[in-house]
Amino acid sequence: MNTSLRWPAEAIWEAVSPELPDFTVEILPEIDSTNTELMRRARAGHFEPVLLVAETQTAGRGRLGRQWHSAVGDSLTFSLGLPLAPADWSGLSLAVGVSVAESLHPAIGLKWPNDLWWQERKLGGILIETASIGGQRYAVIGIGINIAPRPADGLRTPPAWLQAIEPGLDAPQALGRLAAPLVRTVQAFEPAGFAPFQARFAARDVLRGRAVTLSDGTEGTAQGVGENGALLVRTAQELQAVTSAEVSVRPSAPGA
Repeated sequence: MNTSLRWPAEAIWEAVSPELPDFTVEILPEIDSTNTELMRRARAGHFEPVLLVAETQTAGRGRLGRQWHSAVGDSLTFSLGLPLAPADWSGLSLAVGVSVAESLHPAIGLKWPNDLWWQERKLGGILIETASIGGQRYAVIGIGINIAPRPADGLRTPPAWLQAIEPGLDAPQALGRLAAPLVRTVQAFEPAGFAPFQARFAARDVLRGRAVTLSDGTEGTAQGVGENGALLVRTAQELQAVTSAEVSVRPSAPGA
């Protein structure tokens, strides 16, 4: 376990601040959750753009309320908060996933709607929350990535970790690669939506051609994503556009 991480906060600030003059980078040794902290600040009226990194999270959260625990050096956990007002929020988590995966490694895949995958295992996750005060919207984009091996914690499949893909890559180096491109991605998403990212997501889509089961029990075959980020599922009756559902992949070979 690395207890003396050297974070590239100044380099990230220098890369981002010309386009976001009020942008700051904060590194905290420990917090309950970076997303929770930025949502607290937003509800108190603080809408400044900030990248908040926690070396340790004591109450990290994933999608659907799942917990994400992290220790120093084992994970990269951070949240990007900034004012955001896209015409359509659909597909933002997919665009974020595209940016992170492209910044880190060609072998990283994307599992709709918010997971980074490698070799059939979850490498990381994305959690997006928003706050609205006085008509202004603030987006909090939380990202957690496994850096070192992690316990399965009751999961059927142990998680993947980044150092298995690229040995020697630590959390600060990973953040240095992905932070500035992530900000640019979110800024590009605001006026244009998900459509410009559709082909890039398709290149890393781990569900396409796979048998999937939706949370309501519907079964079908994933057919990629639409221009609005909806998952397209071919069922026995129709091609269904899924905008919000938990998706499980049935045990079958790719392309089945």
